[in-house]
Amino acid sequence: MLRHAAHNIADFLRLAAEDLREVSEDPRRDAEVLLAAVLECDRARLYAYGDHYIDQTARDIFCHYVERRCEGEPVAYILGQREFWSLVLKVNDSTLIPRPDTEILVETALHCCQQEQAHVIDLGTGCGAIALALAHERPKWQVDAVDAQQNAVDLAQLNARLLALPNLSVYRSHWFDAVLAHTAAPDGKFDMIVSNPPYIAADDPHLAQGDLRFEPLSALVAADEGYADLEAIARQACGFLNDGGLLLLEHGFGQGERLRATLRALGYDNVDTVRDYGGNERVTVAHWHPPEASRHG
Repeated sequence: MLRHAAHNIADFLRLAAEDLREVSEDPRRDAEVLLAAVLECDRARLYAYGDHYIDQTARDIFCHYVERRCEGEPVAYILGQREFWSLVLKVNDSTLIPRPDTEILVETALHCCQQEQAHVIDLGTGCGAIALALAHERPKWQVDAVDAQQNAVDLAQLNARLLALPNLSVYRSHWFDAVLAHTAAPDGKFDMIVSNPPYIAADDPHLAQGDLRFEPLSALVAADEGYADLEAIARQACGFLNDGGLLLLEHGFGQGERLRATLRALGYDNVDTVRDYGGNERVTVAHWHPPEASRHG
C-alpha cells in the first residue's frame, strides 16, 4: 500500500504508521524516525513540509526501511545508529541496542562519583554507550571499556573516534581477564566499576518478542536464572576496586533483592538499588572497603 498510495510526506507518514501497527509500540514515531533519516532532516521538519513530495530514490529507500521494520527488525539496526545520552552512536547486530533505562546507570554513576579525576571501567561495553556517556560528561576521568567480543570492541572504538573522546580506552577482555595487561589505572584498581551485563534467564518468553529477537543472545542471557554474570562481576570486582570504590550493576526488575544480598555477603556496604523511569528496580550500587588485614598488608 505504501509504495502506491502515498504522495507527499504526510501521506507517507500516515500510511507507514498504519503498516507498522502490528510490530511497533509506537508506529508513528518509528515512521517519523525512518523518514527523517532518509530525508536527512529532524522530525519537526516533516510536519512543517508535510505537503511536499518525495523523490523516487527517497521513496524507495523509505519503503524498504518500512518493510524491514514490518519484519520486526529494530529501527536502530535499520539505520545503523541510536541516540543515547544525547550522543548519536553507531550500532549493529553484534551488540545490544542502548535503551533509555540504561541512562539511569549513567545518571547514578555521575551522581555517586563526585571526584574530578577518577579511573572508571565499563564491563561488557557493547557499542560503548555507558563508557562513552561517562567519558563525554567527565573529560578528566580515565574510562576503560571492555568487551569479550571483538566486533563489539571494534564498534565501541569507532564510536570513541567519531566522538573524539581521548579519555576513553577500549580493549578486549572477558570481564577482568585482560584488564591488568591494558589498563592505565594505578595497580589495576578503579574508583568505579559499572556494567550492564547479560541478566535474562534462558527461558524468559520476552526473548521471542520485539527487538530482542534480533539482538545477540550472548549479550542478553546468563545462566542461573540470569544471575551468573551479575554475581561473577560482584565477586571479581572486589580485587579491582580502590578502598571506597563503587560498583554499579544494571539488572532485571525482579533481581534486586537477591543481588543486594549477594553483595552484602561478599563484604560490600551501603548497598542500595535505584529505580528506573517505570518505577522498577534497575541499578544496584555498592561500596567496597577491604577488610582491615588487606588494607595494612
